[in-house]
Amino acid sequence: MSYKGIETALIHGGISTDERTGAVNVPIYQTSTFKQDGLGKMRGYEYSRTGNPTREALEALIAELEGGYAGFAFASGLAAETAVLSLLNTGDRVLISSNVYGGTFRLLDKIFNHFNINYTISDTEDPASFEKDITPDVKAVLIESPANPLMTITDIRAVAEIAHKHGLLVIVDNTFMTPYLQRPIELGADIVVHSATKYLGGHSDVVAGLAVVKTKELAERIAFIQNSTGGVLPPFDSFLLIRGIKTLGVRLDRHVENAQKAAEYLSKHSAVKSVHYPGLPTDKGYEVNKKQAKNGGVMISFELKDNYDINVFFESLELITLAESLGGVESLVCHPSSMTHASIPEDIRKKVGITDGLIRLSIGIENIDDILEDLDRAIAKSEVK
Repeated sequence: MSYKGIETALIHGGISTDERTGAVNVPIYQTSTFKQDGLGKMRGYEYSRTGNPTREALEALIAELEGGYAGFAFASGLAAETAVLSLLNTGDRVLISSNVYGGTFRLLDKIFNHFNINYTISDTEDPASFEKDITPDVKAVLIESPANPLMTITDIRAVAEIAHKHGLLVIVDNTFMTPYLQRPIELGADIVVHSATKYLGGHSDVVAGLAVVKTKELAERIAFIQNSTGGVLPPFDSFLLIRGIKTLGVRLDRHVENAQKAAEYLSKHSAVKSVHYPGLPTDKGYEVNKKQAKNGGVMISFELKDNYDINVFFESLELITLAESLGGVESLVCHPSSMTHASIPEDIRKKVGITDGLIRLSIGIENIDDILEDLDRAIAKSEVK
């Protein structure tokens, strides 16, 4: 059944009920193996690494939400990326956006390079510049838009058209936007990946990764890799993720409303040097983001002026929590250069603009006045007089 709005699909998409009992939630099939009625006579499942009904329901749901052929659930976002990058062969190269999650960089720089699968950092914000980086060994491009942590925007459709002209696989990390705000497959992506730990789960209580592919051929290859390498999402975590996705729409509406107000507040604050948020008309990625996403999303990064001490700022926050990760109902803050992006060498961080003064905010769904009051208090205390 097709739905007029994604809000309905979040709740009723995929496999949303249990046919045998009529339960309105898919049960947690907490089992490692399944009885077979005879040699070669299975009831659809044999071993939970290969397939599990709860995980299957989640995989069907994310495939429908992203508009893909098939979905796959993994033990983390990096496990999903590992499976996707395993499509590449020795000697292949992947182009990555100029600022990406530090874990993605580490995966390529410290793990896949051992297999002679290499990467090049490319300015995907500029399609012409991106095309110049395509060499004969480049087989894929991995895009984040908005990119972590500077919220830079890539024109996904433009880059996908160029990439496909050269026979490249287009992979988009849609963690920051989710299919509720942006649907990369409709824009030309071949594969979409998520750290579902973030907004899809939404409650900071599950670690998970998802991948969605556009074609049957890619689905068969990823299914083989998923089963062979075994980094699958357990049944209980699959259940939690389905539950989180049901409220994704209402949560993100509140998240975005708060983020827009917080970004506007910071952009006007006398202590703030710069704000990175694609929902601001002054942001350089605003126009491109507006044509491919529903709005500016939730994530904000900013820098205080030089006469403010960021250590004091972090220590002075009372409501907003200093922590890794993002996307929970609670507001979180982090220092990318020493936390999420510490695995990126300092010279590369500085080259792409990840300064030691950069602060990243994941705005929660608390009362916006409480969030702004906490920011204002911490900024005031951090001024060096």
